[in-house]
Amino acid sequence: MNGPTPPPPGTPVPGSQTDVSVGDDVRLRRWRLLLGEAGTPDASLRLTDEQRAMDAALAALYDVPPGEGGGGSGAGRSAGLGGSAPRVARWLGDIRTYFPSSVVEVMQRDAVDRLGLRRLLLEPELLAAVQPDVGLVSTLVSLQRQMPETTRATARHVVAQVVAEIERRIATATRSAVTGALRGERTHRPRPRDIDWHATIRANLRHWLPEHRTIVPHRLVGRSRSTSTVARDVVLAVDQSGSMAESVVYSAVFGAVLASMRALRTSLVVFDTSVVDLTDRISDPVDLLFGTQLGGGTDINRAVTYCQGLVTRPADTLFVLISDLYEGGAREGLLRRVASMQASGVQVVVLLALSDSGAPAYDRETAADLAALGVPAFACTPDAFPDLLAVALARGDVGAWVDRHRAVVAVGTAR
Repeated sequence: MNGPTPPPPGTPVPGSQTDVSVGDDVRLRRWRLLLGEAGTPDASLRLTDEQRAMDAALAALYDVPPGEGGGGSGAGRSAGLGGSAPRVARWLGDIRTYFPSSVVEVMQRDAVDRLGLRRLLLEPELLAAVQPDVGLVSTLVSLQRQMPETTRATARHVVAQVVAEIERRIATATRSAVTGALRGERTHRPRPRDIDWHATIRANLRHWLPEHRTIVPHRLVGRSRSTSTVARDVVLAVDQSGSMAESVVYSAVFGAVLASMRALRTSLVVFDTSVVDLTDRISDPVDLLFGTQLGGGTDINRAVTYCQGLVTRPADTLFVLISDLYEGGAREGLLRRVASMQASGVQVVVLLALSDSGAPAYDRETAADLAALGVPAFACTPDAFPDLLAVALARGDVGAWVDRHRAVVAVGTAR
């Protein structure tokens, strides 16, 4: 790897701050691993056995020009992963041994992008060695039509691992937020388990009996329950174009969690230039993901038209459109549809992305036109989505929530 000459002894490694407890030789070895052999002219510098193994794993990926070393085409240099699945599997094992999981995920993504390893991901032996993450799930879902039957079961197992981890991360917060947003109106005839004791005490302070040091509650305060009926309809429309892959994964898991709640009737629709209603698969996010087809064009107006047909109770419906807003269909028709849904009483939310990596490139003109209709378009992380759901289901001010959320993120970034 070519790079600048290492700094003189005493210069801190990038991102580490100056640490006087780290010797000069340690710093130089770190720079050696960072820059590669070509960037370190000091021939006297010696790496430990472990550091040499780390260096070899890095060189196999980053000492090869993008596009070479993965598919058997292109000569490459002495480093590289080659076209052999066993060799790639050994490399995957090495990076999991020598690097933390966050670094492993980055290196795996780089290997797919730089070295053309998509074809090798179709081999079950290789998939078994890969560390699962959301990016890998997106890749497997996009490759599903090309998978041989022997690989499909392994791929589903990998996807299931990631889906289960996401569900553990978001399920409790989502159910809690939705339950809080939909809890019943206050009642003065609550069942014992529904009594709000703090509110009841405040409402009965006048009935304090000092001689008995107690309050006699003449009036109970609590909340009625309506879990046996569907309180809200939720319609999720998810753009399955290539840039929205991570959002599709998270939408599938959120859809499954919402569908498990009796107070909600949840529908999930994916679209590109065609529209596919996957509501019948919503209870199984793995099966749902394998029902999508990532990539292709986009006809958002067509998708919104279909979703509008699913609305039977406008005042009790939340419609969430997840798209980068690059409209390949009728843009003016899309805006008219959204305005029509709003006018009928539907709560409309537009997300540019539902992912950890933030908003991709998106159509700013369409986003501005939606904002003019009173529908802000913004990116949302999976961790923030339950809170957004609570506001939207309670028919709160989503625009104000967006402003507060952005302010919190800005403060956190500044720190």
